[in-house]
Amino acid sequence: MLNTNLKGKTALVCGASGGIGAAIATSLGELGARVIGVARTEDKLRSVLREIPDSRLLVCDVTDHAKLRSLVEAELQACGGAIEILVNNSSGPKGGPITDAALDEFSKAFHQHVLTNQLLAQTLIPGMKSRGFGRILNVISTSVRMPIPGLGVSNTVRAATASWAKTLASEVAPFGITVNSVLPGYTRTERLSSLIKAAAEKSGKTEVQVAEEWKAVTPVKRFGEPEEIAAAVAFLASPSAGFITGVALPVDGGRIGAI
Repeated sequence: MLNTNLKGKTALVCGASGGIGAAIATSLGELGARVIGVARTEDKLRSVLREIPDSRLLVCDVTDHAKLRSLVEAELQACGGAIEILVNNSSGPKGGPITDAALDEFSKAFHQHVLTNQLLAQTLIPGMKSRGFGRILNVISTSVRMPIPGLGVSNTVRAATASWAKTLASEVAPFGITVNSVLPGYTRTERLSSLIKAAAEKSGKTEVQVAEEWKAVTPVKRFGEPEEIAAAVAFLASPSAGFITGVALPVDGGRIGAI
């Protein structure tokens, strides 16, 4: 029987103030999880969490590792020592060809994604082990399967994140902890709008023309909605997904051509 009940579980959701992160926070809350949202912008975060009962907010830039660790450790104490669900979700680095990227762009992106994920996982895994239940979900990109032109730094660091997740999955599986990644395709978010705008400026086309071209290479012929990405994350966070670990699941309307 399908079991998606998350009552009694606590979820830490990064990037919860908008887009995919906000949709994930809402979906996990609807399944009964107590949600702790993390974001830099307090007013936007409060607006999202206001609709989720018994939710809490952590206002923090995830690249400030000392502050992030301190805040999360305090939440662990408040939660009785365990946060069972971790959603790693952070905005991508700026676009541009890899040949034009400065070295510090790579280091900043690695710090924001891989190192933040590592810090949060190390902080939360002991509590997950004590409960015999844990879910670590990473919102990455289809670029880990098929690099996206013009996103050189993002392609590189997203792939590193996927490898990190796959490695971690094998290490923690015996403790009832799963680690999975969701790979969104073109999804209707502020990030997508900024990429479309940049592509239009570079090509001399209108934003509408660029958007239609990107929809055309997606078999379903439309952009995804944040709620559709959130649905996949929510299922992977559920008890019914306990035998699924180490996967990188495209939620992309069929755009990736590989099996």
